[in-house]
Amino acid sequence: MCRLLYVRAESPFSIHDHLKQFAEIARTSPEFQGHGWGCAWVRDGDWQFHHAIQPIWEADLTGFGTTTLLLAHARSAFRNEGICVENNMPFFDGRYVFIFNGELQGVRIREQGRIGAEKIFNYLKRFDENDIFRSIQRGVSVIEKRTRYVRAMNFVMASLDSTYLTTVFGENPDYFQLYRRHQGDSDIVCSVAYPGEQNWQRIDNNTVMAL
Repeated sequence: MCRLLYVRAESPFSIHDHLKQFAEIARTSPEFQGHGWGCAWVRDGDWQFHHAIQPIWEADLTGFGTTTLLLAHARSAFRNEGICVENNMPFFDGRYVFIFNGELQGVRIREQGRIGAEKIFNYLKRFDENDIFRSIQRGVSVIEKRTRYVRAMNFVMASLDSTYLTTVFGENPDYFQLYRRHQGDSDIVCSVAYPGEQNWQRIDNNTVMAL
């Protein structure tokens, strides 16, 4: 399964510093995370994107500059299928950026999308009635009821001014549990606590929250 990263801060921070940590997490993961990667960040009030098919630990992570909002994703393709750069997250619909990690077995929903993560992204927005947080809560509840087994459903959905996180897993908390850390004016969420850094908090299972 994939790895994900979210960072938002009041002051600009180095994108490279966080991607370097994230690349090491992906490289040393017990599951292969080398089916491509991508990131989204904000510059001058607009989203910027980078997607690549190579493993993130083989990429040149310099040159991205600074930002106050970053999302990154390292992909482990389900059943090693659909390995192409078009399937790499983050996904973007013109407002929200979306990154996902997990596996749903026996899902009984119909939605457009090339891969499961994109279908979930689109499905959640079906419930939006000018309250995206409420739509996520409702959508997650329906997906759980219509899925035979949720191995994991972790995702972050972010706009320029708001972020929402869901973490639900049915097994292996050592792998699927998300971690959060407040560092100065930065709020960081990652699939794994940065190596050698303290004060990371586990995010409880079955959490749907605004960050």
